Amino acid sequence: MSNQVILPRILQIGAGASQEIANILVSLHCRKPLIVTDKMMVELGYVSKVVMTLEKQNIFCEIFDQTVPEPTVSSIMAGVNQVRDGDYDIIIAIGGGSPIDSAKAIAIMGKYGGKMQDYKFPRQVNELGLPLIAIPTTAGTGSEVTRFTIITDDEADEKMLCCGLGFMPVAALVDYNLTLSLPPRISADTGIDALTHAMEAYVSQKANSYSDCQAIAAMRLIGPNLRKAYHDGSDCKAREAMMLGSTLAGIAFSNASVALVHGMSRPIGAFFHVPHGLSNAMLLPSVTEFSISSAPNKYADCARAMGVANEQDSVEEANRKLLQELRELNEELSVPTPQQYGIEHAKFSSLLGEMAEQAISSGSPNNNPRIPSKDEIIAIYKILWA
Repeated sequence: MSNQVILPRILQIGAGASQEIANILVSLHCRKPLIVTDKMMVELGYVSKVVMTLEKQNIFCEIFDQTVPEPTVSSIMAGVNQVRDGDYDIIIAIGGGSPIDSAKAIAIMGKYGGKMQDYKFPRQVNELGLPLIAIPTTAGTGSEVTRFTIITDDEADEKMLCCGLGFMPVAALVDYNLTLSLPPRISADTGIDALTHAMEAYVSQKANSYSDCQAIAAMRLIGPNLRKAYHDGSDCKAREAMMLGSTLAGIAFSNASVALVHGMSRPIGAFFHVPHGLSNAMLLPSVTEFSISSAPNKYADCARAMGVANEQDSVEEANRKLLQELRELNEELSVPTPQQYGIEHAKFSSLLGEMAEQAISSGSPNNNPRIPSKDEIIAIYKILWA
């Protein structure tokens, strides 16, 4: 049996990678870029650095800076309209997962039109939109190397998974220097998001030998460095490891798919506006405990790759250490429960059935080692509150 592997055409990785943007555009024969970003990236000066680098090569761009955290159908429409009315030949996304996800949707809808709902899973969007260069500024989502985007239907309160070759960036410039100013909360949430990507890709029923290699390598980088990056954002070695680990985890899950954590995470984000990485972190220990009996050897491999178990440990001992590590990690990185986050219990309880249905309809739970029923998903949601 063979497996298809999909990657960006160009991967530029390491300190200063983002400053290669002009050379990348020239190599792609593009000269009319639209930068898609958010206002924080503008305020921090990341956008101006890219603009100046481009202008040195006489490449002049326009900027769409209205993307929002956890992008919605309505939040991307101004960008879609700007692309329809412009003559851009490429899009440059600068920021975390939200600007990159927004840019992916804008690149497709700006070219083909329709509604975002037309592109959601199970449709495979293999049409190529405007080419996209992704410059991530967080070490977490891996969106720069994935064929997925997540856009919320703000009328239905549903996070829509959209996938296909059309959402894969043509180039990714992975520059860990851009993460040195991240605050601890974002470092924690995006870091656990990356760890979740690696773990879920490795235990996914769609895993393959290629994705396994990337996932294990990602966990070896993330496991020893997540706490370091959280406690000392200026630790360049930890930041570099986290950035590379995030990209490798993105490659892994883009080619193996995510599983139950992500399926259950999206409704929490849609209904209660919890950042994606944080809702993943809330779920990871409980979902791992639910799933571990169906893939004990693989979860033991995760524990060993993360450095919390060794080769002498039995599978059972490695799995015990893994669950302990995930719980202690959430505690040390101050991951709140839904209650501590401020979610109203009555509303949370009233939406359990609908959240479970949305999780199942996303398709991700079917990739889990242990495929849950609706009632089992509801039971896990209830555990989060305890």
